Amino acid sequence: MADRVYPAAKPINPPPAAAGANGNGGAPASFPAPKSQIYQRPIYRPQAPAKRRRGRSCRCSFCCCFCWALLVVILLALLAAVAGGAFYLLYRPHRPSFTVSSVRLSSLNLTSSATAPVLTDAIALTVTARNPNKKIVYLYDDFTLSAATSANALPLGSATVPGFTHEAGNTTVLTATIASTAVTVDPSAASDVKKSGGFSVVLDADTSAGVRVGSLKTKKIGIQVHCEGIKVTPPPPPPPAPKKVKGKNGTVALAPAPAPSAADTTTTTAATVSTAAHSCQVRVRVKIWKWTF
Repeated sequence: MADRVYPAAKPINPPPAAAGANGNGGAPASFPAPKSQIYQRPIYRPQAPAKRRRGRSCRCSFCCCFCWALLVVILLALLAAVAGGAFYLLYRPHRPSFTVSSVRLSSLNLTSSATAPVLTDAIALTVTARNPNKKIVYLYDDFTLSAATSANALPLGSATVPGFTHEAGNTTVLTATIASTAVTVDPSAASDVKKSGGFSVVLDADTSAGVRVGSLKTKKIGIQVHCEGIKVTPPPPPPPAPKKVKGKNGTVALAPAPAPSAADTTTTTAATVSTAAHSCQVRVRVKIWKWTF
């Protein structure tokens, strides 16, 4: 059988390359596409959040808070200064004045014991209080008066004076008697009283005072009226009275008084008066917790 001859197969031309975006022909693309040209979606890998610098953030917050607080304090200080200046211009405030007009030592008895001397005394004094303001009224609570020697602070007694309302431009006279009865004192501190001649006395008056301007009242604060340099000069003790002595014939004669001996236990002085006026200082006392300044 004769072999049939078939015509040779025509080669199949590859499809033309797709036109580019600009209409020009491009290089023939291979099919299927190589692996390098296949689009691969990147794998999502969450990243840890960046660490914040807490030190710097806290420092900035502190600086901002400090600046605002400082600004508020400055504004409040300015407002207080403006209000204080306006109050001063309107009312011209002045402190009250206190003057000790007279001091009278009515009695002073001190035993001569070397270990525990006992003191009994009474001091009558007159204090003049003046309010120099024209529109400001002072409101006083009860006064607590106390006296002591200037050198050794020997306490001489205490007294209480009722409080009062001190009207504007008014003058008030206060009288009190500072006394102590049979009080044991320090022998070294009692040396001032035992000496002949005068000794200086310090007077203190503690109270609380408020201010009233029209219908407005302020809170009361503690004040102290301090008076020093008050000199008391007691006269020498009177001589003892002569004793009556019977004679041989029944007559009565007056014997000379014996001189005082060391066995005497009490030294007594008569009353003395100091009429010189002594100005006093008015101090504001501030109490912080347990301490008073």
